[in-house]
Amino acid sequence: MLRTRIGLLVIAAVLLAIAVPVTSAYRGVSDLVAEQLDRGLDDRADTVIAALDTARHPAARPDTVEQLLLPDGTVQQLTPLVPPTGLAPPPSPALPVSPRALEVARTGQGAHQEDVTVAGTPYGILTKARPGGGGAVMVGQTYAGAEQVDDAFLRRIAWTSTAAAVVSALLSWLVLGRILRPVRRLARAAEHITTTRDLATPLPAAGRDEVGRLTRAFEAMVGALRRSREQQQRLVQDASHELRTPLTSVRGSAELLQRARGRLDPKDEEQVLATLVTETVALDELVRELVELATDRQTGEDPEAVDLPAVAEESAARFRRRTGREITVTVERPVPVLARPRAVLRCVDNLVGNAVKFSPDATPVEILVGGGRLAVRDRGPGIAPAERQTVFERFHRAAGTQSTPGSGLGLAIVHDLVTADGGEVFAAEAPGGGAEVGFHLPPAPRGA
Repeated sequence: MLRTRIGLLVIAAVLLAIAVPVTSAYRGVSDLVAEQLDRGLDDRADTVIAALDTARHPAARPDTVEQLLLPDGTVQQLTPLVPPTGLAPPPSPALPVSPRALEVARTGQGAHQEDVTVAGTPYGILTKARPGGGGAVMVGQTYAGAEQVDDAFLRRIAWTSTAAAVVSALLSWLVLGRILRPVRRLARAAEHITTTRDLATPLPAAGRDEVGRLTRAFEAMVGALRRSREQQQRLVQDASHELRTPLTSVRGSAELLQRARGRLDPKDEEQVLATLVTETVALDELVRELVELATDRQTGEDPEAVDLPAVAEESAARFRRRTGREITVTVERPVPVLARPRAVLRCVDNLVGNAVKFSPDATPVEILVGGGRLAVRDRGPGIAPAERQTVFERFHRAAGTQSTPGSGLGLAIVHDLVTADGGEVFAAEAPGGGAEVGFHLPPAPRGA
């Protein structure tokens, strides 16, 4: 669950943020306390030595033990002064004498510090030589108080860290619940769309944060799917309508031949067979155009720099061989365009094929290339101003062209392929009569 994972991550971050400074502070405080204890031992030893030199006894301290270590290893307990309260301090334990401490007392030089445990209590012991008086003074200071402070500090830090973790977990759970609420709404909407296939399901309002960007992207995706479904439904409906005419003609011709069974006049039979062949060719072309339009075979290509004059020359040469028509190519300051090469060639072929189809025999077809623009001119009946946008719709037939062979999908394919590459299509009247149909494509960046 995303909410739980993020909550655990927040808690871990909080604990880490607490642990790092606390650990650093604890080490600093421990070093400072140890330094103060060492300094306190040294100061107490100097005080005891000064008191012995003046034949006085040092004042009693509840956390220290003092004794005199003679050069021969004899230990003499130092009786501290009785405090003003009149209460004698409890008897002090004897400090153990180590070889290093005995060496300081024997030589009367230097000092030695060590940590020992006496009667279950930790002590820090400083053995310091007594100049001129012989032997050394041993001062022991208990660490029990420091350890109590250390334990209290650790307990307080543990409770503080635990409380911070609990508060962080609670706050992160509440805040994350509020932050992820739009995500949950979006997930429910997506599940509803998946279950019901209803692409019109409203999505939650999108904010300006990352979740809002995700919602807008999902909304755009659903919108694209909705438009694609509408286009598919419209294509199926249009295709069924367009297929009905050639199929009806083929079926009628076939039934006529079946009923006649050879009794038709040879001329009538030849006419029926010619009708069958013509309608079959038209049906084949229509099915091919439908498959091309529905699948868009060029979508697997990657856009690259395309040389429009070269594409125009290739298409023109192919149609010259196929039709024997005069097809000219005029080029003026061309620039490479960014598009899919096979898609561009398909568009030019469709435009030239349309121009050849609607131009009278023995009239030329012109291909004009300038910049990122390519246009094909014919000498046909032209396109009425009211139809210059609708000619790019599927199955559209301009007035007076219904009897011309064709599927009515050629320009629709040009429109879909060009717009997929970020271009625009256009239709206009050609100078001197006829139509001028073409497209604009964006220029290719340098080095593409």
